[in-house]
Amino acid sequence: MTVLKLPRWVGQRVFDDPGSAARALADAVAADLAAAIEAGRPASLVVSGGRSPVPFFEALAARTLPWRAVSVTLADERWVDPASADSNEALVRAHLLRGPATAARWVALKGPEATARDGLEGAAKRVLALSRPFDVTVLGMGEDGHVASLFPGATGLERALDPAASPLLAAIDPPAAPHPRISLTLAALLSSRRIVVLISGDRKRAVIERAAAGGDPHDLPIAAVLAQTRVPVEVVWSAGA
Repeated sequence: MTVLKLPRWVGQRVFDDPGSAARALADAVAADLAAAIEAGRPASLVVSGGRSPVPFFEALAARTLPWRAVSVTLADERWVDPASADSNEALVRAHLLRGPATAARWVALKGPEATARDGLEGAAKRVLALSRPFDVTVLGMGEDGHVASLFPGATGLERALDPAASPLLAAIDPPAAPHPRISLTLAALLSSRRIVVLISGDRKRAVIERAAAGGDPHDLPIAAVLAQTRVPVEVVWSAGA
């Protein structure tokens, strides 16, 4: 059985294929959201964009939940029109907020402002209206070790990675990725009851193991998530692309 080389305080689940990982994660997240609602509070879910979470989104959308009591937002967003194929909002609407899950409350990061920097205040107000700590935050990770839109080498990364910093959001211009971004900061991501990092393939396994072995968060921002012990973190990894 494959075992990832992670700190002892980081949980892990490994799967043979992304589909199995997506279904298992959907079951776990649905249980987290249901538990929040049963406890009498609105449930909050933070998700990431990209291709990797699509099977998870589709599996979660099929789960039976009181979706009207669930709020969904993003860990980060490209500052593009929400109808754009590059928009994370468009991805979530197409693959998660469908069927019964359309009843969930959607909280957008992208606003009408011209730039991500101009949009920080409005986005922060929307995020602050959510039930926090977030019940569960599901993150991806790039092969450069970026998490949300906290990219290595990005201007302002040091402040965005400060767990004691007050801003919930940062405007990011990635040095090697298209589109300006708005992203939850590390402090905001850690305002979660549980964080899950969903990845697949040997390349990303090598990256996350390198980050876990004392990687510098400025070079591998995921290292900041793995190194902290305040919020439970679980890595869900599957073989395959």
